[in-house]
Amino acid sequence: MIPNFLTILPTLAVIQDAAEPTEIEAAVAAVNGDMGMLWMLLSAILVFFMQAGFTLVETGMTRSKNAANIAMKNLLDICVGSLTYWFVGYSLMYGDTSNGWFFWSGLMQGEGADLLFQTMFAATAATIVSGAIAGRTKYSTYAIFSIIMTALIYPIAGGWQWQGSGWLTELGFIDFAGSSIVHSVGGWAALVAAYMVGPRIGKFIDGKVMPIPGHNQILATLGVFVLWLGWFGFNGGSQLAWGGDDAVAASNVVLVTNLAAAAGGLGALITTWIWYGKPNLPQTLNGALAGLVSITAGCGNMSAGGALLAGLIGGIIVVFSIEFIEKKLKIDDAIGAASVHGVAGVWGTIVIGLWGIDGDTGIGLFNGGGFSQLGAQATGALAYGVWAVVLSFIVLKILKSTMGLRVSEEEELVGLDLSEHGEIAYPGKRER
Repeated sequence: MIPNFLTILPTLAVIQDAAEPTEIEAAVAAVNGDMGMLWMLLSAILVFFMQAGFTLVETGMTRSKNAANIAMKNLLDICVGSLTYWFVGYSLMYGDTSNGWFFWSGLMQGEGADLLFQTMFAATAATIVSGAIAGRTKYSTYAIFSIIMTALIYPIAGGWQWQGSGWLTELGFIDFAGSSIVHSVGGWAALVAAYMVGPRIGKFIDGKVMPIPGHNQILATLGVFVLWLGWFGFNGGSQLAWGGDDAVAASNVVLVTNLAAAAGGLGALITTWIWYGKPNLPQTLNGALAGLVSITAGCGNMSAGGALLAGLIGGIIVVFSIEFIEKKLKIDDAIGAASVHGVAGVWGTIVIGLWGIDGDTGIGLFNGGGFSQLGAQATGALAYGVWAVVLSFIVLKILKSTMGLRVSEEEELVGLDLSEHGEIAYPGKRER
């Protein structure tokens, strides 16, 4: 028989009276600590699931003859990222050395929920590059770049803010869950890679952009839903704790993440409806993702209304950015990764300096905070962009001069599934 709650209240009161306040506080802290670890584990699992979302998005938005190759690249990213980040990356990002720029505590550092959670972020940064260079890049070359991204490029720069004593931390830079640290680093690396690998055959003819539509927009749509779900762990887990005020804060982070994603999708939908005459599905999908990226840095420093506006503008920006990169710069980013993650990542970082908040206090230019936070955000966004572009260019230049970045014309035409892996994703389909 379940006891009536009212009958046990006196017993609870006796226990409370008998216990020292320090004992109660210690017990509450222990429970909160366990709950925080559980929250981080669940969030890490959600972020792991985002690899499935990236696989679906990249596969659906590109040709079917390269589907197995994309699946292999995404599988590679989580395998490589899990090992290299554990072996060296975590130490480079969270080591004890405190010169503000580079950190180190030895090989094979980190443990438990914290290491697992941070590992998933490293794999995400590498995966962003995959889709941009789909359909024409050597698998072996991509494998080496993925190793360098997760072992060196991402973790060194990540420590500038997330280690706690980095130079950007001291500057007051805010990037709660990684609009710049994860997404813009991956996005700018994707842009450099797409430029250096060159466009797919048939993408640009006589100066005109030729559409190469993805083979399965339903897969791409399902992928965006999976990423949207995983982002609740990506942003919410970045609270790194649960219980009391942390539980409230993490819940609000998840709420504003959802609002920004919804607004980003609508922003892109309306923009394409006006511009193209019809609402465009691929651009709307990218708009939702851009909304998510736009709130990732500020999800702990944004009101619900501010998050909605940040996501809405992010969804609009991404449409123009994809068009600009493709039609003006003549860079073939197969899925718009540089725009979704790089450009929207910068916007998500900067917007904190426009109308971000710290509790009930405005810290942005438009809500009483002045230029200070905006300057810190702009400096951080620029630093991560320069770091990603320069390091990616150096690494890819070396790979291009030694191994080569691109498959042969014949291999590209037949498809990377057959030429790189000797198999096809869809038996009987060869054309797209």
